[in-house]
Amino acid sequence: ELGADFEEAAAWRDAAERMVVPWDEALGVHPQSEGFTEHEAWDFASTQPDEYPLLLHFPYFEIYRKQVVKQADLVLALHVRGDAFTDEEKARDFAYYEALTVRDSSLSACTQAVIAAEVGHLELAYDYFAETALVDLHDLAGNTHNGVHVASLAGAWTAAVAGFGGMRDHGGVLTFAPRLPGRLERLAFGLMFRGRRLKVDVRKEHASYVLIDGEPLEIAHHGEALTIVHGERVIRPVPPAPARPAPSQPPGREPSRRGLDASTPTDT
Repeated sequence: ELGADFEEAAAWRDAAERMVVPWDEALGVHPQSEGFTEHEAWDFASTQPDEYPLLLHFPYFEIYRKQVVKQADLVLALHVRGDAFTDEEKARDFAYYEALTVRDSSLSACTQAVIAAEVGHLELAYDYFAETALVDLHDLAGNTHNGVHVASLAGAWTAAVAGFGGMRDHGGVLTFAPRLPGRLERLAFGLMFRGRRLKVDVRKEHASYVLIDGEPLEIAHHGEALTIVHGERVIRPVPPAPARPAPSQPPGREPSRRGLDASTPTDT
């Protein structure tokens, strides 16, 4: 009915094979587009709070020739194709784009939460997790009267499971690298994967895996290959997060602090 055929499928495969992610050898990061890291930096210091979202106050011609990012674009690639980047590349890329991302989209915080958790910034990940979960309950974007942010709300699940649960499925292999931020004591979730029902239960010091239904399942926990069989609980320790310098965000575009270093108590 749509007129799709095998020739169109082949054309998409050809396009995929020609896709590249640029590399800046001098900076050691991946430009999100060709020549991006050579652009002039956006003048964040002179940008007033009421001039966000930028696209409503500045012409695209000015925005697209500067180093400024509306939402987590390259950082999303670190999630969905994390197998194509090294751990150090992810950490450098995340820190680089944190300083340029103004989060003028509600779709950004969940992806930033996932990669922040992966590279070791667990409290920052918790801040972004709260932002994506509370976007409508606290009307963070000031436009909930127009309708709920459904994609952002779905992103709260992504931030929890892919972020703090560390779940990935690169190449059809299910892997986990769970770690919890200070104010979360437990994360438990279930999922269906190729006819198997798996329950994952993460605590501060350890994580457990139980196959509720289905044939034995091959997974990995922080790089360790495991075979999960029906009815048995496999428990593994959770290693500490790598220590890295905290990244910075554009002035005034930081997420609200909700982690252990928050200055005042907040609801979660």
